[in-house]
Amino acid sequence: MDAYRTTGTCSRQILFEVDENNILIDVKFLGGCPGALQAIAKFTKGKSIDEVIKMCEGIKCKNDTSCPDQLAKALRDYIKRREDEKNGLFPARRGHPQVLKLN
Repeated sequence: MDAYRTTGTCSRQILFEVDENNILIDVKFLGGCPGALQAIAKFTKGKSIDEVIKMCEGIKCKNDTSCPDQLAKALRDYIKRREDEKNGLFPARRGHPQVLKLN
């Protein structure tokens, strides 16, 4: 499971798991509006991460972002991290990285 620290939203963090076929198999939001975020989790579970990004990216709430938009950003960061790892690149980052591997 991976964790993403959100910015600009009521939710503080997104926990998510992607399988070997790039299917989102689990997603949980910490903080935020429970009903809406449970619905987003149900609607996105079982979909490819590319499909989830297309569906959620650019949705605005406050601060020019939203919880679905933050999920899209989390998945984009996840893809970038996997590509970097595959290519043997491990960029040095200051502070905490946005997407953290929890396993």
